[in-house]
Amino acid sequence: MTSRTFDRSGLPGTVQALPTTGCIFDRLWLCPEAPMYDAILFDLDGTLIDTESIALTTGMAAFAAHGHQVDAAFMHALVGKDEPTASRIICAALPGADLTAINRHWRKGFNEGVEAGLDLKPGARDLLPALSHPLAIVTSTGREGAHRKLGIAGIARAFAHVVTLDDVRAPKPDPEPYLLAASLFRVSPARCLVFEDSETGAEAAHRAGCVVVQVPDVVPSEGRWAHHLAPDLLTGARMAGLL
Repeated sequence: MTSRTFDRSGLPGTVQALPTTGCIFDRLWLCPEAPMYDAILFDLDGTLIDTESIALTTGMAAFAAHGHQVDAAFMHALVGKDEPTASRIICAALPGADLTAINRHWRKGFNEGVEAGLDLKPGARDLLPALSHPLAIVTSTGREGAHRKLGIAGIARAFAHVVTLDDVRAPKPDPEPYLLAASLFRVSPARCLVFEDSETGAEAAHRAGCVVVQVPDVVPSEGRWAHHLAPDLLTGARMAGLL
C-alpha cells in the first residue's frame, strides 16, 4: 500500500474546494453544505482504465495458443478476480492446462497491450478533477502493476493512497481492501463512496459498509451489491449526489 501526496495538478480542469460553513454539525449531515462523503475510493481495472478489453483479447489468444478454445463467458468469470483466484478457476475448468505457459503467454500479450497505451473509461477524465474529496485506488492488482498502469494512464497524482493485492491478506470480495482504505483516511467506511465495475469488487465494498456505485464494464450486472447501478462514471457520480 502506497501513500502519495494528494495532488491533482496533472489533471485537466480545476478542483473546486467545498464551501466552508463553520457549521459544527457538518459531520452529522445537519448542515446543508456538509459533504456527503469523507473519501472516494475507486477500483482501477475496468472502472477507471480500459484494461479488461486488453485482458479479454490477449487471454483468449493465450489459451488458444496452448490448445484451449475458451469463450467470452469463460473469460468473464475471471473479471475482477485476483490472480490466485483466477488461477484456481482456470485449473478447475481446464485440469490438463499448462497454467504456467498460458500465464506467461497471456502476461506478455497483456503487458504489450498496456505499454501501447491505456484509455480512461468514459467520464474519468472529467470526474477526477471535479472531486475535492480525498481519493484512493483499491485494486486486486499487485503493487508494481497498479502503479505502472496509473502512470501510463496519467492519473497517478490524483490519489492519496493506492491499496493493492500486496497490502491485504484477503482480497476482494472480502471487505478487507476497502476497510483498509477507509482506515488510511481515518474515516468510517459508511462515509466512503466506492466506484466499481465488477460483482466481486462491488460485493467487497458493500460488505465493508461503503456506498457503492457500480458501472459494469465487459460483464453486465443487475447491481446486486450496488446502491447505484450506472452506465458510466459521470452518471454514477450524479446518482450518488457528487455532481
